[in-house]
Amino acid sequence: MQLSVEISKYPLADEYIGPIKAFLQQLGQQPDLHVITNTMSTQIFGEYDAVMQALQLCMKWSFEQYGKVVFVCKFIPGDLRP
Repeated sequence: MQLSVEISKYPLADEYIGPIKAFLQQLGQQPDLHVITNTMSTQIFGEYDAVMQALQLCMKWSFEQYGKVVFVCKFIPGDLRP
């Protein structure tokens, strides 16, 4: 099953751009994903298991590296990439 995810990251810190860019870099290194980033959010498309595994790894990494971070996600079944 294909999955589309829209995710936004909100670091609870004054310096927020570095943690966001680092998360996107980690996400971009994950195999079998199609990632589109814009100024408001990031969209991730791929096979359900690959997307969920990538999110699990990258979100955990982000929490470990940067502490308190808020992630807001929307999960939609299917490949909705433009």
